[in-house]
Amino acid sequence: MITGAIFGAAVTIAVLFLPTTIAAAALGLLFVAGAWEWAGLARLDRAARLLYVAAFAAALLAAPWWVFRRDVIAAVLVVAVVWWALALVAVVKYPFRLPLAAVVVAGLATLLPPWAALTHLHAALSVGPELTLTVIAIVWSADVGAYFTGRTIGRTKLAPNVSPGKTWEGVAGGVVLAGIVAAVAAVALDLPVAPLVAVGCGTALVSVLGDLTVSICKRNVGVKDTGRLLPGHGGMLDRIDSLTAAAPAFVLGLLAAGLVR
Repeated sequence: MITGAIFGAAVTIAVLFLPTTIAAAALGLLFVAGAWEWAGLARLDRAARLLYVAAFAAALLAAPWWVFRRDVIAAVLVVAVVWWALALVAVVKYPFRLPLAAVVVAGLATLLPPWAALTHLHAALSVGPELTLTVIAIVWSADVGAYFTGRTIGRTKLAPNVSPGKTWEGVAGGVVLAGIVAAVAAVALDLPVAPLVAVGCGTALVSVLGDLTVSICKRNVGVKDTGRLLPGHGGMLDRIDSLTAAAPAFVLGLLAAGLVR
Protein backbone atom coordinates (compact mmCIF):
# COMPACT_ATOMS: atom_id res chain seq x y z
CA MET A 1 0.00 0.00 0.00
CA ILE A 2 2.85 2.37 0.83
CA THR A 3 4.55 1.64 -2.49
CA GLY A 4 1.29 2.13 -4.37
CA ALA A 5 0.57 5.43 -2.62
CA ILE A 6 4.03 6.83 -3.35
CA PHE A 7 3.91 5.64 -6.95
CA GLY A 8 0.43 7.07 -7.49
CA ALA A 9 1.29 10.44 -5.92
CA ALA A 10 4.45 10.78 -8.00
CA VAL A 11 2.64 10.01 -11.26
CA THR A 12 -0.22 12.38 -10.39
CA ILE A 13 2.12 15.27 -9.60
CA ALA A 14 4.18 14.70 -12.75
CA VAL A 15 1.15 14.53 -15.04
CA LEU A 16 -0.89 17.37 -13.54
CA PHE A 17 1.68 19.96 -12.53
CA LEU A 18 4.68 19.57 -14.84
CA PRO A 19 5.01 20.84 -18.41
CA THR A 20 4.64 18.27 -21.15
CA THR A 21 8.37 17.88 -21.76
CA ILE A 22 9.09 17.00 -18.14
CA ALA A 23 5.91 14.97 -17.68
CA ALA A 24 6.78 12.97 -20.80
CA ALA A 25 10.27 12.37 -19.42
CA ALA A 26 8.83 11.19 -16.09
CA LEU A 27 6.43 8.82 -17.83
CA GLY A 28 9.25 7.80 -20.12
CA LEU A 29 11.26 6.56 -17.14
CA LEU A 30 8.42 4.16 -16.33
CA PHE A 31 8.35 2.82 -19.86
CA VAL A 32 12.14 2.59 -20.10
CA ALA A 33 12.09 0.50 -16.91
CA GLY A 34 9.36 -1.56 -18.55
CA ALA A 35 11.56 -2.03 -21.62
CA TRP A 36 14.39 -3.31 -19.43
CA GLU A 37 12.06 -5.85 -17.83
CA TRP A 38 10.58 -6.80 -21.20
CA ALA A 39 14.07 -7.55 -22.49
CA GLY A 40 14.40 -9.90 -19.53
CA LEU A 41 11.18 -11.67 -20.59
CA ALA A 42 12.83 -12.12 -23.99
CA ARG A 43 15.81 -13.70 -22.20
CA LEU A 44 18.31 -11.23 -23.67
CA ASP A 45 21.72 -11.17 -22.05
CA ARG A 46 22.88 -8.05 -20.25
CA ALA A 47 24.58 -6.46 -23.26
CA ALA A 48 21.57 -7.11 -25.49
CA ARG A 49 19.21 -5.77 -22.80
CA LEU A 50 21.21 -2.56 -22.58
CA LEU A 51 21.11 -2.20 -26.36
CA TYR A 52 17.36 -2.87 -26.39
CA VAL A 53 16.71 -0.24 -23.73
CA ALA A 54 19.05 2.22 -25.43
CA ALA A 55 17.15 1.85 -28.71
CA PHE A 56 13.84 2.35 -26.91
CA ALA A 57 15.16 5.39 -25.03
CA ALA A 58 16.48 6.85 -28.30
CA ALA A 59 12.97 6.67 -29.77
CA LEU A 60 11.68 8.61 -26.76
CA LEU A 61 14.43 11.20 -26.98
CA ALA A 62 13.54 11.75 -30.63
CA ALA A 63 9.96 12.56 -29.59
CA PRO A 64 10.10 16.27 -30.51
CA TRP A 65 10.43 15.24 -34.16
CA TRP A 66 7.49 12.84 -34.23
CA VAL A 67 5.28 12.54 -31.16
CA PHE A 68 3.55 15.90 -31.59
CA ARG A 69 2.67 15.32 -35.25
CA ARG A 70 -0.91 14.16 -35.71
CA ASP A 71 -0.15 12.16 -38.86
CA VAL A 72 2.59 10.24 -37.09
CA ILE A 73 0.48 9.65 -33.99
CA ALA A 74 -2.35 8.42 -36.21
CA ALA A 75 0.04 5.88 -37.74
CA VAL A 76 1.26 4.86 -34.27
CA LEU A 77 -2.33 4.31 -33.13
CA VAL A 78 -3.00 2.15 -36.19
CA VAL A 79 0.02 0.05 -35.29
CA ALA A 80 -1.34 -0.23 -31.75
CA VAL A 81 -4.74 -1.42 -33.01
CA VAL A 82 -3.14 -4.09 -35.19
CA TRP A 83 -0.84 -5.22 -32.40
CA TRP A 84 -3.57 -5.51 -29.77
CA ALA A 85 -5.79 -7.39 -32.22
CA LEU A 86 -2.95 -9.90 -32.60
CA ALA A 87 -2.49 -9.97 -28.83
CA LEU A 88 -6.18 -10.78 -28.39
CA VAL A 89 -5.81 -13.73 -30.73
CA ALA A 90 -2.79 -14.88 -28.72
CA VAL A 91 -4.76 -14.69 -25.45
CA VAL A 92 -7.63 -16.70 -26.93
CA LYS A 93 -5.36 -19.38 -28.40
CA TYR A 94 -2.96 -19.69 -25.46
CA PRO A 95 -1.24 -21.98 -24.38
CA PHE A 96 1.49 -22.16 -26.98
CA ARG A 97 5.23 -21.52 -27.05
CA LEU A 98 6.02 -17.92 -27.93
CA PRO A 99 9.33 -17.49 -29.81
CA LEU A 100 11.65 -15.19 -27.88
CA ALA A 101 12.40 -13.22 -31.05
CA ALA A 102 8.68 -12.42 -31.25
CA VAL A 103 8.76 -11.25 -27.64
CA VAL A 104 11.54 -8.80 -28.51
CA VAL A 105 9.46 -7.20 -31.29
CA ALA A 106 6.27 -7.32 -29.22
CA GLY A 107 7.91 -5.22 -26.52
CA LEU A 108 8.29 -2.26 -28.84
CA ALA A 109 4.71 -2.58 -30.09
CA THR A 110 3.47 -2.80 -26.52
CA LEU A 111 5.47 -0.01 -24.89
CA LEU A 112 6.08 2.71 -27.47
CA PRO A 113 2.48 3.54 -28.61
CA PRO A 114 1.06 4.14 -25.10
CA TRP A 115 3.86 6.50 -24.14
CA ALA A 116 3.41 8.37 -27.42
CA ALA A 117 -0.37 8.52 -26.95
CA LEU A 118 -0.07 9.87 -23.41
CA THR A 119 2.53 12.47 -24.39
CA HIS A 120 0.54 13.65 -27.41
CA LEU A 121 -2.65 13.88 -25.35
CA HIS A 122 -0.87 15.80 -22.60
CA ALA A 123 0.21 18.49 -25.07
CA ALA A 124 -2.74 18.53 -27.46
CA LEU A 125 -5.43 20.21 -25.35
CA SER A 126 -5.80 22.75 -22.57
CA VAL A 127 -7.19 19.90 -20.47
CA GLY A 128 -4.60 17.48 -21.83
CA PRO A 129 -2.89 16.92 -18.46
CA GLU A 130 -6.25 16.26 -16.80
CA LEU A 131 -7.30 13.81 -19.53
CA THR A 132 -3.92 12.09 -19.29
CA LEU A 133 -4.47 11.62 -15.57
CA THR A 134 -8.02 10.48 -16.31
CA VAL A 135 -6.89 7.51 -18.40
CA ILE A 136 -4.38 6.57 -15.71
CA ALA A 137 -7.13 6.83 -13.06
CA ILE A 138 -9.41 4.70 -15.25
CA VAL A 139 -6.77 1.97 -15.35
CA TRP A 140 -6.19 2.16 -11.59
CA SER A 141 -9.91 2.06 -10.85
CA ALA A 142 -10.45 -0.83 -13.25
CA ASP A 143 -7.72 -2.80 -11.47
CA VAL A 144 -9.17 -2.01 -8.04
CA GLY A 145 -12.75 -2.74 -9.08
CA ALA A 146 -11.74 -6.00 -10.74
CA TYR A 147 -9.74 -7.11 -7.69
CA PHE A 148 -12.45 -6.57 -5.10
CA THR A 149 -15.37 -7.67 -7.28
CA GLY A 150 -13.47 -10.75 -8.40
CA ARG A 151 -12.60 -11.74 -4.85
CA THR A 152 -16.17 -11.16 -3.67
CA ILE A 153 -18.37 -12.66 -6.38
CA GLY A 154 -15.97 -13.85 -9.08
CA ARG A 155 -16.94 -17.26 -10.44
CA THR A 156 -16.57 -17.33 -14.24
CA LYS A 157 -12.95 -17.55 -15.33
CA LEU A 158 -11.88 -14.98 -17.91
CA ALA A 159 -8.75 -16.62 -19.35
CA PRO A 160 -7.84 -19.57 -17.13
CA ASN A 161 -4.85 -20.62 -19.23
CA VAL A 162 -3.32 -17.16 -18.99
CA SER A 163 -4.41 -15.73 -15.63
CA PRO A 164 -6.49 -18.17 -13.54
CA GLY A 165 -7.40 -15.55 -10.94
CA LYS A 166 -9.23 -13.22 -13.32
CA THR A 167 -12.99 -13.52 -13.73
CA TRP A 168 -15.64 -11.98 -15.92
CA GLU A 169 -17.35 -10.68 -12.80
CA GLY A 170 -14.15 -8.93 -11.83
CA VAL A 171 -13.85 -7.36 -15.28
CA ALA A 172 -17.44 -6.12 -14.98
CA GLY A 173 -16.73 -4.58 -11.58
CA GLY A 174 -13.66 -2.86 -12.94
CA VAL A 175 -15.55 -1.46 -15.92
CA VAL A 176 -18.30 -0.10 -13.67
CA LEU A 177 -15.83 1.66 -11.36
CA ALA A 178 -13.92 3.01 -14.36
CA GLY A 179 -17.19 4.40 -15.74
CA ILE A 180 -17.80 6.22 -12.46
CA VAL A 181 -14.31 7.70 -12.55
CA ALA A 182 -14.85 8.82 -16.14
CA ALA A 183 -18.16 10.45 -15.19
CA VAL A 184 -16.50 12.38 -12.36
CA ALA A 185 -13.73 13.50 -14.73
CA ALA A 186 -16.28 14.63 -17.32
CA VAL A 187 -18.10 16.78 -14.78
CA ALA A 188 -14.86 18.21 -13.41
CA LEU A 189 -13.56 19.05 -16.90
CA ASP A 190 -16.91 20.27 -18.24
CA LEU A 191 -16.97 17.59 -20.95
CA PRO A 192 -19.99 15.59 -22.21
CA VAL A 193 -20.59 12.90 -19.60
CA ALA A 194 -22.07 10.10 -21.71
CA PRO A 195 -19.31 10.01 -24.37
CA LEU A 196 -16.50 10.12 -21.81
CA VAL A 197 -18.16 7.39 -19.74
CA ALA A 198 -18.45 5.22 -22.86
CA VAL A 199 -14.79 5.84 -23.68
CA GLY A 200 -13.80 5.13 -20.08
CA CYS A 201 -15.69 1.84 -19.94
CA GLY A 202 -14.25 0.75 -23.28
CA THR A 203 -10.77 1.70 -22.14
CA ALA A 204 -11.16 -0.31 -18.93
CA LEU A 205 -12.26 -3.33 -20.94
CA VAL A 206 -9.29 -3.06 -23.32
CA SER A 207 -6.88 -2.54 -20.43
CA VAL A 208 -7.40 -6.15 -19.39
CA LEU A 209 -5.73 -7.21 -22.63
CA GLY A 210 -2.51 -5.45 -21.64
CA ASP A 211 -2.44 -7.35 -18.36
CA LEU A 212 -3.12 -10.69 -20.05
CA THR A 213 -0.50 -10.12 -22.74
CA VAL A 214 2.24 -9.48 -20.20
CA SER A 215 1.01 -12.56 -18.31
CA ILE A 216 1.55 -14.65 -21.44
CA CYS A 217 5.12 -13.39 -21.73
CA LYS A 218 5.76 -14.16 -18.05
CA ARG A 219 4.34 -17.66 -18.36
CA ASN A 220 6.42 -18.16 -21.49
CA VAL A 221 9.60 -18.00 -19.40
CA GLY A 222 8.16 -19.24 -16.10
CA VAL A 223 8.32 -16.12 -13.93
CA LYS A 224 5.71 -14.67 -11.58
CA ASP A 225 6.75 -11.00 -11.72
CA THR A 226 8.58 -8.99 -14.37
CA GLY A 227 11.01 -7.64 -11.78
CA ARG A 228 11.51 -6.48 -8.20
CA LEU A 229 11.66 -2.73 -8.67
CA LEU A 230 8.49 -1.94 -6.69
CA PRO A 231 8.29 -3.64 -3.26
CA GLY A 232 5.07 -5.60 -2.93
CA HIS A 233 4.15 -5.02 -6.57
CA GLY A 234 6.89 -6.73 -8.57
CA GLY A 235 8.34 -4.98 -11.59
CA MET A 236 7.37 -1.81 -13.41
CA LEU A 237 5.65 -3.85 -16.13
CA ASP A 238 3.44 -5.37 -13.46
CA ARG A 239 2.17 -1.83 -12.77
CA ILE A 240 1.87 -0.42 -16.28
CA ASP A 241 0.79 -3.55 -18.18
CA SER A 242 -2.88 -2.50 -18.29
CA LEU A 243 -1.92 1.04 -19.28
CA THR A 244 -0.07 -0.20 -22.36
CA ALA A 245 -3.33 -1.22 -24.00
CA ALA A 246 -5.51 1.41 -22.33
CA ALA A 247 -3.67 4.58 -23.40
CA PRO A 248 -3.99 4.08 -27.19
CA ALA A 249 -7.58 2.89 -26.74
CA PHE A 250 -8.45 5.99 -24.71
CA VAL A 251 -7.03 8.41 -27.29
CA LEU A 252 -8.77 6.55 -30.11
CA GLY A 253 -11.99 6.68 -28.11
CA LEU A 254 -11.66 10.42 -27.60
CA LEU A 255 -11.15 10.87 -31.34
CA ALA A 256 -14.12 8.66 -32.19
CA ALA A 257 -16.35 10.50 -29.70
CA GLY A 258 -15.30 13.87 -31.08
CA LEU A 259 -13.80 14.95 -27.76
CA VAL A 260 -10.40 15.44 -29.39
CA ARG A 261 -9.80 16.77 -32.90
